[in-house]
Amino acid sequence: MATLHLLCGKIASGKSTLASSLATDHAAILLSEDHWLATLYPGQIKMIADYLACARQIRGVVEPLVIDLLKSGVNVVLDFPANTLANREWLLTLAQAARAPHCLHYLELDDATCRTRLHARNASGEHDFAATDAEFDLITRHFRVPSEEEGLVIEVHSL
Repeated sequence: MATLHLLCGKIASGKSTLASSLATDHAAILLSEDHWLATLYPGQIKMIADYLACARQIRGVVEPLVIDLLKSGVNVVLDFPANTLANREWLLTLAQAARAPHCLHYLELDDATCRTRLHARNASGEHDFAATDAEFDLITRHFRVPSEEEGLVIEVHSL
């Protein structure tokens, strides 16, 4: 049976790097929110409100695609942020709709490490999303550590 792999971690915690490894290890299709946003909305995401509006549109396309892939027996790594309770609830409904197991991969790193990685990532220019320190702080304020009480199967990673 196909499995849905989900990722949870602060900005620059290594979610995209882990997502690529998981896709290889599990012969899975990798879908990246950052890639979709950068490709479909180049230069249009200037504020958090822009991100939220564009991400909502992408979800409408991704949701049936993920469910169909899982039902067809294809493993999926969904590199979409599972960083809030609401996001995790939505992501969990995808696995439930496909009647597929899931695994939430939680990258447990402190703010200082993530911020250092963010600065290095921004300097390299290789990632689709370059957050400022202010955006890191704003987004991190909404981050919530996942809990098995949410109905999640969680695997913790400390990179």
